[in-house]
Amino acid sequence: MNKVIEITDLHKIYKEAEIEVHAVNGINLSFNEGEFTAIVGPSGSGKTTLLNMLGGLDSPTSGDILIGGEKLSGLKSSDLIDFRLKNIGFVFQAYNLIPVLTAKENVEFIMQLQGKTKNERNKRSAELLTAVGLGDRMNSRPNKLSGGQQQRVAVARALASKPKFVLADEPTANLDSKSTENLLDIMEKLNKDENITFIFSTHDQRVVKKARRVITVEDGKIISDIIKQ
Repeated sequence: MNKVIEITDLHKIYKEAEIEVHAVNGINLSFNEGEFTAIVGPSGSGKTTLLNMLGGLDSPTSGDILIGGEKLSGLKSSDLIDFRLKNIGFVFQAYNLIPVLTAKENVEFIMQLQGKTKNERNKRSAELLTAVGLGDRMNSRPNKLSGGQQQRVAVARALASKPKFVLADEPTANLDSKSTENLLDIMEKLNKDENITFIFSTHDQRVVKKARRVITVEDGKIISDIIKQ
Protein backbone atom coordinates (compact mmCIF):
# COMPACT_ATOMS: atom_id res chain seq x y z
CA MET A 1 0.00 0.00 0.00
CA ASN A 2 1.16 3.52 -0.81
CA LYS A 3 1.61 5.51 2.43
CA VAL A 4 0.57 9.10 1.67
CA ILE A 5 0.22 10.77 5.09
CA GLU A 6 2.68 10.38 7.96
CA ILE A 7 2.17 12.03 11.35
CA THR A 8 5.01 11.92 13.87
CA ASP A 9 4.79 12.85 17.57
CA LEU A 10 2.17 15.52 16.91
CA HIS A 11 1.24 17.97 19.68
CA LYS A 12 -1.13 20.92 19.81
CA ILE A 13 -1.22 22.95 23.02
CA TYR A 14 -3.63 25.82 23.66
CA LYS A 15 -3.48 28.21 26.59
CA GLU A 16 -6.78 28.94 28.29
CA ALA A 17 -6.64 31.33 31.27
CA GLU A 18 -3.02 30.36 31.97
CA ILE A 19 -3.90 26.65 31.78
CA GLU A 20 -2.30 24.53 29.06
CA VAL A 21 -4.73 22.32 27.16
CA HIS A 22 -3.21 19.44 25.18
CA ALA A 23 -5.73 19.19 22.33
CA VAL A 24 -3.44 16.72 20.52
CA ASN A 25 -0.92 14.87 22.68
CA GLY A 26 1.82 12.89 20.93
CA ILE A 27 -0.07 11.31 18.04
CA ASN A 28 1.72 9.00 15.58
CA LEU A 29 -0.32 7.92 12.56
CA SER A 30 -0.06 7.08 8.89
CA PHE A 31 -2.67 6.78 6.13
CA ASN A 32 -2.49 4.83 2.91
CA GLU A 33 -3.79 6.05 -0.43
CA GLY A 34 -7.50 5.34 -0.96
CA GLU A 35 -8.44 4.92 2.71
CA PHE A 36 -11.98 5.58 3.94
CA THR A 37 -11.33 6.40 7.59
CA ALA A 38 -13.40 7.75 10.49
CA ILE A 39 -11.75 9.53 13.42
CA VAL A 40 -14.11 9.30 16.39
CA GLY A 41 -14.16 10.46 19.99
CA PRO A 42 -16.12 12.63 22.43
CA SER A 43 -16.35 16.43 22.07
CA GLY A 44 -13.03 17.97 23.04
CA SER A 45 -11.09 14.79 22.27
CA GLY A 46 -8.91 16.50 19.65
CA LYS A 47 -10.30 14.95 16.48
CA THR A 48 -11.25 18.24 14.78
CA THR A 49 -7.91 19.82 15.80
CA LEU A 50 -6.13 16.82 14.27
CA LEU A 51 -8.14 17.17 11.04
CA ASN A 52 -7.43 20.92 10.86
CA MET A 53 -3.69 20.29 11.24
CA LEU A 54 -3.83 17.62 8.53
CA GLY A 55 -5.41 20.19 6.24
CA GLY A 56 -2.87 22.87 7.10
CA LEU A 57 -5.62 25.06 8.62
CA ASP A 58 -3.90 24.93 12.01
CA SER A 59 -0.22 24.56 12.94
CA PRO A 60 1.12 21.98 15.41
CA THR A 61 2.95 23.10 18.54
CA SER A 62 5.48 20.36 17.75
CA GLY A 63 5.79 17.25 15.61
CA ASP A 64 5.62 16.69 11.85
CA ILE A 65 2.98 16.05 9.20
CA LEU A 66 4.17 14.75 5.84
CA ILE A 67 1.70 14.57 2.97
CA GLY A 68 3.03 12.95 -0.17
CA GLY A 69 6.51 13.45 1.27
CA GLU A 70 5.91 17.21 1.73
CA LYS A 71 6.43 18.51 5.27
CA LEU A 72 3.59 20.96 5.96
CA SER A 73 5.51 22.89 8.62
CA GLY A 74 8.25 23.57 6.07
CA LEU A 75 5.93 25.41 3.68
CA LYS A 76 5.63 29.18 3.53
CA SER A 77 2.11 30.55 3.94
CA SER A 78 1.65 31.14 0.19
CA ASP A 79 3.01 27.67 -0.64
CA LEU A 80 0.68 26.09 1.93
CA ILE A 81 -2.33 27.78 0.31
CA ASP A 82 -1.19 26.47 -3.08
CA PHE A 83 -0.60 22.97 -1.63
CA ARG A 84 -4.13 22.87 -0.15
CA LEU A 85 -5.63 24.11 -3.40
CA LYS A 86 -3.98 21.32 -5.41
CA ASN A 87 -4.19 18.41 -2.97
CA ILE A 88 -6.94 18.76 -0.35
CA GLY A 89 -10.72 19.06 -0.49
CA PHE A 90 -12.60 20.20 2.62
CA VAL A 91 -16.16 19.42 3.69
CA PHE A 92 -17.27 21.40 6.73
CA GLN A 93 -20.23 20.87 9.04
CA ALA A 94 -21.41 24.43 8.31
CA TYR A 95 -21.21 23.94 4.49
CA ASN A 96 -19.39 27.32 3.99
CA LEU A 97 -21.06 27.90 0.63
CA ILE A 98 -20.90 31.41 -0.85
CA PRO A 99 -24.51 32.66 -0.58
CA VAL A 100 -24.50 34.95 -3.65
CA LEU A 101 -23.28 32.16 -5.95
CA THR A 102 -25.38 29.37 -7.47
CA ALA A 103 -24.62 25.72 -6.70
CA LYS A 104 -22.70 25.48 -9.98
CA GLU A 105 -20.74 28.68 -9.32
CA ASN A 106 -19.84 27.46 -5.81
CA VAL A 107 -18.42 24.25 -7.28
CA GLU A 108 -16.55 26.16 -9.99
CA PHE A 109 -15.00 28.63 -7.54
CA ILE A 110 -12.03 26.39 -6.54
CA MET A 111 -11.34 25.55 -10.19
CA GLN A 112 -11.33 29.26 -11.01
CA LEU A 113 -8.65 29.76 -8.33
CA GLN A 114 -6.69 26.92 -9.97
CA GLY A 115 -6.81 28.71 -13.31
CA LYS A 116 -8.96 26.12 -15.10
CA THR A 117 -10.58 27.19 -18.37
CA LYS A 118 -14.27 28.04 -18.55
CA ASN A 119 -14.97 24.84 -20.50
CA GLU A 120 -13.14 22.69 -17.93
CA ARG A 121 -15.02 24.36 -15.06
CA ASN A 122 -18.36 24.00 -16.80
CA LYS A 123 -17.85 20.30 -17.61
CA ARG A 124 -16.47 19.25 -14.19
CA SER A 125 -19.08 21.18 -12.15
CA ALA A 126 -21.96 19.74 -14.20
CA GLU A 127 -20.57 16.19 -13.84
CA LEU A 128 -20.12 16.51 -10.08
CA LEU A 129 -23.50 18.09 -9.37
CA THR A 130 -25.16 15.38 -11.46
CA ALA A 131 -23.17 12.75 -9.54
CA VAL A 132 -24.45 14.10 -6.20
CA GLY A 133 -28.04 14.18 -7.48
CA LEU A 134 -28.32 17.92 -8.07
CA GLY A 135 -28.22 18.08 -11.86
CA ASP A 136 -31.56 19.90 -11.81
CA ARG A 137 -30.53 22.42 -9.11
CA MET A 138 -27.31 23.78 -10.59
CA ASN A 139 -28.62 27.33 -10.85
CA SER A 140 -30.12 27.45 -7.34
CA ARG A 141 -28.50 29.61 -4.66
CA PRO A 142 -27.80 28.04 -1.22
CA ASN A 143 -30.86 29.64 0.43
CA LYS A 144 -33.08 27.78 -2.05
CA LEU A 145 -31.55 24.39 -1.16
CA SER A 146 -32.22 22.11 1.82
CA GLY A 147 -29.47 21.30 4.31
CA GLY A 148 -28.85 17.95 2.64
CA GLN A 149 -28.63 19.57 -0.79
CA GLN A 150 -26.23 22.25 0.46
CA GLN A 151 -23.99 19.57 1.95
CA ARG A 152 -23.98 17.72 -1.38
CA VAL A 153 -22.91 20.96 -3.11
CA ALA A 154 -20.12 21.22 -0.52
CA VAL A 155 -19.00 17.67 -1.38
CA ALA A 156 -19.06 18.45 -5.11
CA ARG A 157 -17.01 21.60 -4.43
CA ALA A 158 -14.48 19.60 -2.37
CA LEU A 159 -14.03 17.19 -5.28
CA ALA A 160 -13.91 19.84 -8.02
CA SER A 161 -10.14 20.30 -7.76
CA LYS A 162 -9.56 16.53 -8.13
CA PRO A 163 -7.90 16.38 -4.70
CA LYS A 164 -5.82 13.49 -3.41
CA PHE A 165 -7.55 13.79 -0.03
CA VAL A 166 -10.93 14.87 1.29
CA LEU A 167 -11.08 15.95 4.93
CA ALA A 168 -14.65 16.00 6.24
CA ASP A 169 -15.46 17.48 9.66
CA GLU A 170 -18.84 16.17 10.92
CA PRO A 171 -20.23 16.23 7.34
CA THR A 172 -23.51 14.52 8.29
CA ALA A 173 -24.22 16.39 11.55
CA ASN A 174 -27.11 18.44 10.11
CA LEU A 175 -28.55 15.79 7.80
CA ASP A 176 -31.49 13.41 8.09
CA SER A 177 -31.02 9.65 7.62
CA LYS A 178 -31.85 9.58 3.90
CA SER A 179 -29.55 12.52 3.07
CA THR A 180 -26.77 10.95 5.16
CA GLU A 181 -27.13 7.61 3.39
CA ASN A 182 -27.09 9.28 -0.05
CA LEU A 183 -24.06 11.41 0.81
CA LEU A 184 -22.06 8.48 2.19
CA ASP A 185 -22.90 6.36 -0.87
CA ILE A 186 -21.65 9.17 -3.14
CA MET A 187 -18.43 9.53 -1.13
CA GLU A 188 -17.85 5.77 -1.06
CA LYS A 189 -18.33 5.54 -4.82
CA LEU A 190 -15.89 8.40 -5.47
CA ASN A 191 -13.43 6.79 -3.06
CA LYS A 192 -13.56 3.55 -5.05
CA ASP A 193 -13.79 5.04 -8.56
CA GLU A 194 -11.19 7.82 -8.18
CA ASN A 195 -9.10 6.37 -5.30
CA ILE A 196 -9.56 9.58 -3.28
CA THR A 197 -8.53 9.24 0.37
CA PHE A 198 -11.38 10.23 2.72
CA ILE A 199 -10.78 11.09 6.38
CA PHE A 200 -13.81 11.96 8.52
CA SER A 201 -14.04 13.50 11.97
CA THR A 202 -17.41 12.31 13.26
CA HIS A 203 -19.77 11.33 16.06
CA ASP A 204 -22.15 9.71 13.57
CA GLN A 205 -22.40 5.92 13.84
CA ARG A 206 -23.68 5.78 10.24
CA VAL A 207 -20.31 7.16 9.08
CA VAL A 208 -18.45 4.80 11.43
CA LYS A 209 -20.36 1.83 9.98
CA LYS A 210 -19.32 2.75 6.41
CA ALA A 211 -15.68 3.47 7.30
CA ARG A 212 -13.11 0.76 6.61
CA ARG A 213 -10.84 2.06 9.37
CA VAL A 214 -11.90 3.60 12.69
CA ILE A 215 -9.48 5.61 14.83
CA THR A 216 -10.66 6.53 18.34
CA VAL A 217 -9.17 9.64 19.96
CA GLU A 218 -9.57 10.64 23.60
CA ASP A 219 -7.82 13.48 25.47
CA GLY A 220 -5.68 14.11 22.41
CA LYS A 221 -4.35 10.53 22.23
CA ILE A 222 -5.15 7.51 20.08
CA ILE A 223 -7.04 4.94 22.13
CA SER A 224 -7.65 2.45 19.32
CA ASP A 225 -7.02 2.04 15.60
CA ILE A 226 -9.13 -0.66 13.97
CA ILE A 227 -8.97 -1.74 10.33
CA LYS A 228 -12.12 -3.66 9.41
CA GLN A 229 -11.80 -6.96 7.61
